[in-house]
Parts: sequence; structure tokens; C-alpha cells
Amino acid sequence: MDVKIEQSWKDALSAEFDKDYFIKLTDFVRDEYMSGKQIFPAAKNIFNAFNLCPLDKVKVVIIGQDPYHEPGQAHGLCFSVLPPTPIPPSLQNIYKEIESDIGHPSSTHGDLTHWAEQGVLLLNATLTVRAHAAASHAGMGWEQFTDAVIAACSTRENIVYMLWGSYAQRKAQIVDTNKNLVLKSVHPSPLSAYHGFFGNHHFSRANEYLIQHGKEPIDW
Repeated sequence: MDVKIEQSWKDALSAEFDKDYFIKLTDFVRDEYMSGKQIFPAAKNIFNAFNLCPLDKVKVVIIGQDPYHEPGQAHGLCFSVLPPTPIPPSLQNIYKEIESDIGHPSSTHGDLTHWAEQGVLLLNATLTVRAHAAASHAGMGWEQFTDAVIAACSTRENIVYMLWGSYAQRKAQIVDTNKNLVLKSVHPSPLSAYHGFFGNHHFSRANEYLIQHGKEPIDW
């Protein structure tokens, strides 16, 4: 199957594209977009995280669960929204932790494209969703595909994995913890951020690790 995705990812994931689950997934997603239902993100942005962050450039992996399911939000990067969309609560808490951790002033917008372009793979476990219906495309095959994405990343070394919440942490079993840094905490959601997200120092710890391994730190 000819999937329109950045070439290094296309090469690494080529075996997935011909598997039965991916063909069924593609048929399902195509039918959803063509049905007249509102599906997010826009079809051109489904693989935005990969197109902005080639495999050989990945330094940090952040795993979200589901794309935002309200209009004007999702654009293919987990936790990220484009201006003028208001910054969602979880991202507000991420910004608060960055400011507390490394003294970086909070951004005035929610667009994390500049992270992706520096080597942060902003990966949702499910890459599409129906409007107003969280997890509506869960269990259709995306999770198997994004497991393969993590497996592709784990063939490389000295990558930082930021796993926030139990859902993201389930992906840790795919990662070789001897060759990479895995950082875990509760999710930045307002429901849990005060129970271990604030004060986790993931952003400074990630940059320290990258510097130790001869990589440029991320400008958070």
C-alpha cells in the first residue's frame, strides 16, 4: 500500500502497510472521512507528527491517547493546537511544569510544531477520531500501528520517552530501557496533574540526558 508519509518512516514501517489489520484500518478510516461525518484531524494531517519529525531525527517521544475531538483543535500532534484555538488544560499544565522546571516562560499559543521540528515525536496512540466522540476510532488498528512506531524508534538509542498516565506507560514494554531514558508520571490532565505531574522535572531531565549523549537539547 502506498501510504503518504515521510520517507524514513515509510521505509521503517513498510511491513505494516501490507498487513491485514492496516488494510482494514485504512478502509475504515477512508469510509469515515467519506461518510460526511466530521473526522479529526484533517486527512492531510493524519501523519503530521511523522512528516515533521523523521525517524533519524527523533530525540524525544511523547505519547498521547486520542486526537482532540472538537473543531479547530487536532492537527496531528499530540497535545498541540493551532492558534487561535485556546490552549487546552493539559497543555496549560505542561507549560506550567516547563516554566517551573527550566524557567522557560509559558507560550502564548498551543502550537507545538517547533518541538516536532527539533526531534520531538508527538505521537497519539490513535491517529483519528470522530467529532465530539472521544476514543471513537480506538480499537480499530491504530494502536497496533503506533506500537510498530515505538518499535521502530526502539531500534535507535538514546531517545527520551515521556510517558504520562497509565495508557502511555503501557507502551514502555516496547522500549529498551537499557539504551534509552524512560520518564513516567501521571497525566498532565487537571484531574491528575497535582498528583505527580507537577514537579516531575521531565523537561530538564530530558535535556540533561540528550546533552550527555552528544545531542542538542530541546528548546521547550
